[in-house]
Amino acid sequence: QEKSSRLSAALFGEDCEISHDQLYELLKYAALGRCHKATKPRWCRIYHQSHLAGVVVIVLCEMSQLHFYKFYLQFKHLRKVFRHRFTLTPSANFLASLCGEGGNPKPQNNAQGLTSSSSECVPKTSDLQYDPIIQKYGEKKQGLTSYTLTLEEQRKNDYPMKGSPGCKDYVYTECDEPRTDSSPLFGLDCEMCLTARGNEVTRVSLVDAQGQCLMNELVKPKSTIWNYRTRYSGITKQMMLPVKTRLPDIQTRLKKMLPRDAVLVGHSLNGDLQALQMIHPSVIDTSLLFARNEGRRFKLKFLAKAVLGKEIQSEETLGHDPAEDARAALELAQFFIEQGPAKVAELNLEMLLTTDKLAETSQNKAASQPQGCSIQKQLNGTPDLPKPCFLDCLQVTGQKPLLLGRQELDSSGLQRSNTSTPNKQILQRALEDVPLSTFSIIQFTLGPEYVASHLLAGLCEKVRRKLTDMLTIYAGPFEESFCLKSVKKEFRRCGPIQCLTVVTETNQPYVCVQYEVLEAAQLAVESLNGAEVAGSCIKVQRPVTAAMLDCDVLIKELELDVENEGVIYVAGLKKSLTETDLQEEFSQLKDLETLFLPKDLQTGKHRNCCFLKFQKSQSAVDALEVINGRNVKGSKLRSRNALASGHLWRWIQQMNHSNGKQGGNGSYETREQLSDCEQGLRREVKKLDRHIKKIYRRLQNNTLCVVLFPGLN
Repeated sequence: QEKSSRLSAALFGEDCEISHDQLYELLKYAALGRCHKATKPRWCRIYHQSHLAGVVVIVLCEMSQLHFYKFYLQFKHLRKVFRHRFTLTPSANFLASLCGEGGNPKPQNNAQGLTSSSSECVPKTSDLQYDPIIQKYGEKKQGLTSYTLTLEEQRKNDYPMKGSPGCKDYVYTECDEPRTDSSPLFGLDCEMCLTARGNEVTRVSLVDAQGQCLMNELVKPKSTIWNYRTRYSGITKQMMLPVKTRLPDIQTRLKKMLPRDAVLVGHSLNGDLQALQMIHPSVIDTSLLFARNEGRRFKLKFLAKAVLGKEIQSEETLGHDPAEDARAALELAQFFIEQGPAKVAELNLEMLLTTDKLAETSQNKAASQPQGCSIQKQLNGTPDLPKPCFLDCLQVTGQKPLLLGRQELDSSGLQRSNTSTPNKQILQRALEDVPLSTFSIIQFTLGPEYVASHLLAGLCEKVRRKLTDMLTIYAGPFEESFCLKSVKKEFRRCGPIQCLTVVTETNQPYVCVQYEVLEAAQLAVESLNGAEVAGSCIKVQRPVTAAMLDCDVLIKELELDVENEGVIYVAGLKKSLTETDLQEEFSQLKDLETLFLPKDLQTGKHRNCCFLKFQKSQSAVDALEVINGRNVKGSKLRSRNALASGHLWRWIQQMNHSNGKQGGNGSYETREQLSDCEQGLRREVKKLDRHIKKIYRRLQNNTLCVVLFPGLN
């Protein structure tokens, strides 16, 4: 659900099932866009992708469509806000393609370490021509002016420029003298805190070409600070209390300090200049200088370690040191200029990054395994490399993606397992960090007591029984000699019948009708209760069981579900009518958008009902009045508001045709235990729904948010 309603997905009925590749396609295009050659999704449309503020994927681990409909009433916010829902086709592991779980074949080269000089790490000279650094700069050494960003590169990477929208009040450094290869380099880095206005600069560092720190100032923002982001910025409330320096003071000092031919160096420097609200004409961006394929970017922490052999942004220190980051970016640029593109390409940074990730993954696995198991794996050789994942494609923003839950990213962008963090703590971090990230994956988990196979089997059986009861009606009493054929004909006008049997245990005969769709059963209750059928005035009702006591509430909620808005159900059609016939028959209905004619999953034949989707809710209301008041080709039609969306309809069909386990064989103790677990699970679901509500409210406008129910398999 996108907050400005810019996502359009015209899938309906049986088309509501999508593959994981299609979802992957949507997420990649939303995150990267056309400028990074991401393919437009064919099954839906994102309007104004460039305006997207971010993408958020919330994963409810171990939960599936079974949980959604078992606890449908508990998912209040999820049902209210998220308009588009799709069934995902089975996949080996969709989360693996997002988060990088699993592995792929071993590389041909085994690098000896992040700073190894082994010849095995060095690519052959013939391979260098395919290196993105060589393709961009060539092999020869060049002066620094060859590595400054062009105006087109600055525009493409969102650098503040003269005349650009939103830069009207920005301060120009007035460094207008022509640059030469001997122009002075200055490293710049800023740290930001979250305020009522968004990200505002709170610390600025500037270093000269010799690494001397010329400025390391705290800055008091205009607006109240909401989140100090101490884990990243290193800034605390106590540090900011005595600060009087404001942004205009910093802008003035920078203008005075920078020579007229100064070249600024930084890692994703566009973000720093935007925060400073300053325009500088000549910059070297090390996140772009050390080029990668597909627009990806290396992290500053990784480059400092791999190229300079320096450790920065240590986990042991509180937040980043902007002077340290500015100095690292400056030294990286100096190394590139002095050594030249060929020497940099020979470092084989992609291989070093893969090796670094592999080492991190192996350490995490070893830490969580018995010592003997770890030793045995070492004896067996190097484990498989992590599978290339979606997160690795998101370096284009210059910011690391946010991954919270079962897997998390450390400050260097490497994954580490984290299975013990409670959902409440994950929520707290999400509320703080998600609004600051352009791509986030948040994974909430259920406790181990809620994923036991016997509990899931029990839930599945309960849902199957409840759906069966909701599809079933009892009607009667009838005369002893009533005409079963005419009764069946009357009830079939409400929709396709799964089976019809005569109940003989009562004093007078009744019939039990099980329909294939929820709307048919509800239509029978609404239109035939108290009606005269086969010469008898009958009562029509659903089975009365403990699980059915809230049936009326559930039916009402299904009818009001945003996914069913503007959708009506029509029954009593002749089976000989094709979709083309129906399109022509209903063409006079105003604002008709889509028609869905269900088919039997086994035979493929059309049923005697259809669903109509209208562009406007009022048009659907008007259509109900028209259809319920007329005859079509001699067949009286009946219609009502839709209850079951396409994916639910398919799921009901599958449940009807599945051979679910029959209940009634468990002991009293087992049933009691299941009931206790179910009550606990219901409470957990309510909490998760509130978590999603809180995260959603914290999102910026124009944020695409996806919630996944991946199930156990």
